[in-house]
Amino acid sequence: MELRQPRRTAARAALRTALLLTGLLAYGFSMALMVRAGLGLNPWDVFHQGLSRHTGWSLGTTTAVVGLVVLLVWVPLRIRPGIGTVANVVVIAIAVDLSLAFLPAPSALPVAAAMLIGGVVLNAIATVFYIGAGLGPGPRDGLMTGLVARTGRSVRGVRTAIELGVFTIGALLGGSVGVGTVLYALGIGPLVQLFLRLTPAALLFDDFGADGVRRARESRNRMTTMVECPKPIPNKPTSPTPTC
Repeated sequence: MELRQPRRTAARAALRTALLLTGLLAYGFSMALMVRAGLGLNPWDVFHQGLSRHTGWSLGTTTAVVGLVVLLVWVPLRIRPGIGTVANVVVIAIAVDLSLAFLPAPSALPVAAAMLIGGVVLNAIATVFYIGAGLGPGPRDGLMTGLVARTGRSVRGVRTAIELGVFTIGALLGGSVGVGTVLYALGIGPLVQLFLRLTPAALLFDDFGADGVRRARESRNRMTTMVECPKPIPNKPTSPTPTC
């Protein structure tokens, strides 16, 4: 019995590490697919590009500064960073660069469309894998899981709201918008929600804020029950039946 526990702990750690690295590598590859498709930046990059045009910063500097600002938002949301938060920045950057070095540009529009759709779907799967490892989300995905936990809303709704928000601001700032931007903004939330449900529980070490959703729903149900509970009707005295 004493030997089994360390082995289980080691196996659990190995599985979580494998999920993290697999998810981050797939995430980087999915980003490269969307870039090579050339049909529009994802909403966050539209925001980064638009902001860089007004600040004079490089795109890389703008991305880093925005990431730091988002990390500050973690404080009121009570999100704790982990090794996955650091790995998110390093591994994805390497994966994107390596993928772009080998991925050819699409030769026709149908090929570009397939690369775009495949990139969006793979991005959702990768998100579930690397956050599900429970080793810490990236700055922007941590914003999603934190809001899910605190508001009690679905992953689908929160992610879509965030993507549409940064997409709108980025477009107003002059960022490049394309059909891929709209597809990602509207599709990534529902896809993450779908693959989160399809992934076996044994592979999920993070509930994406589902515990917070459950507590919020239970709280709302208790309040609803208290409001809707009818007041007891006092018993009316009955008059005696008259006799002849």
